[in-house]
Amino acid sequence: MNELRDKNEQYNEFLNYTEESATKTNFKKLFAGLFLTVLIAVIAAFGYLAAAGEYIDLSKISFLTPLKTLDPKVKKGFNVPIFQQKQNILILGVDSNGQNADKFKGTRSDTIVLLNIDPRSHSVNAISIPRDSKVYLAGEYGVQKINAAHALGGIDLTKKTIEETLGIKINRYVVINNEGVKKLVDAIGGVPVYIEKNMYYNDNAGGLHINLQKGLRVLNGDQVEGYLRYRKDGLGDIGRTSRQQWFLKALLEKLQSPSVIPQIPEVLNLASTYVKTDMTLYEMSHLAAAMRNIRLDDVQFATLPGAPSKKGYISYWILDPEKTQEVIDRLVYRDKPDVSDKKLIAGIMYSFDKEDEAMRIKEALKANGYEVNCIGRAHLPHSQVIGHNAAVTSEFITLLKKRIPELKSSQFVYDPIRMYCVHSDFTIIVSGS
Repeated sequence: MNELRDKNEQYNEFLNYTEESATKTNFKKLFAGLFLTVLIAVIAAFGYLAAAGEYIDLSKISFLTPLKTLDPKVKKGFNVPIFQQKQNILILGVDSNGQNADKFKGTRSDTIVLLNIDPRSHSVNAISIPRDSKVYLAGEYGVQKINAAHALGGIDLTKKTIEETLGIKINRYVVINNEGVKKLVDAIGGVPVYIEKNMYYNDNAGGLHINLQKGLRVLNGDQVEGYLRYRKDGLGDIGRTSRQQWFLKALLEKLQSPSVIPQIPEVLNLASTYVKTDMTLYEMSHLAAAMRNIRLDDVQFATLPGAPSKKGYISYWILDPEKTQEVIDRLVYRDKPDVSDKKLIAGIMYSFDKEDEAMRIKEALKANGYEVNCIGRAHLPHSQVIGHNAAVTSEFITLLKKRIPELKSSQFVYDPIRMYCVHSDFTIIVSGS
């Protein structure tokens, strides 16, 4: 647990270095629950896999069989063998390495998410690790971007690097080739996504062409790839990480629609080509049972805190050691702060067409005894509640959502750095979509 703290000096060195029927409904819950496990990490849905990454004919397996032994009265399915203790599941989304190349060799990880599952609190946390994070790769590879670990040494080097950098233990992994995400989107007939700004970009050499207009659009696979890879907005890798989380929510909502049920066999078959994992079918089925009642809005998200930096022609994300340790302690080790009786202070930011709703939330906060120290407009596309210090716990957010129904669908993000109002303990983002 103290490994990251012990690495502070090393970090300082490189800082300077710069519903249709009951049956269908039940299956839909299982399906969406298992998808959530993977979606949180890499925006894909290929959970039914063979042991140790070996591929099998998914059409010959009854995935419901392992679940028939579960007691439906057990809350959220956490009382099963693999959940005797917290689990850290590393989920990677890797890029293409050529049309006929191995989908999992020599590929860089575009998406890196650490999923923490706690059986005691029946909760799930997700930490996004920016792909440009500047770290010491395990072994003798030296200082590089963390996304290079998979290209140089596959999942083993990636796991070891993250474990040594963050001082944690990774229990399981799931790797998904990004081409599978595109095929998934096309298989389910596209995904409605709110595009927060006009996005134009052409890279003939890289074969990437982005032409997306602001507004609510139903994106196909190629368009989703462009949306998720777009970086020309001044936010770089961090902007892309946020879009991954926003797309995740939109995709999960689509997967929960009864219209997707006829496409389930096609979606499952995609797994045999585009997914690799060390989890057995038994483990994945129990994981699905545990996850099936988890709402995405109840998952606590965070991105490893830091700041952008450029060394020559290379752009890095320089992790903040103290704030990163704070995120790890909170979301992985589940440290509980000593919370006083003092009411927390809120800030509110709203899009131009949401002023009336923002004012109602302000009055509701005041009626519940909370101070609102600032309120203003901002061009932010998605509703969120952002916690800035350890006192803003998931329990507090749950209570807040009960007291103020307008916040029910707001995503909870923990970010100790991104503050919109000075001295606010949390910020409520009231979005136009």
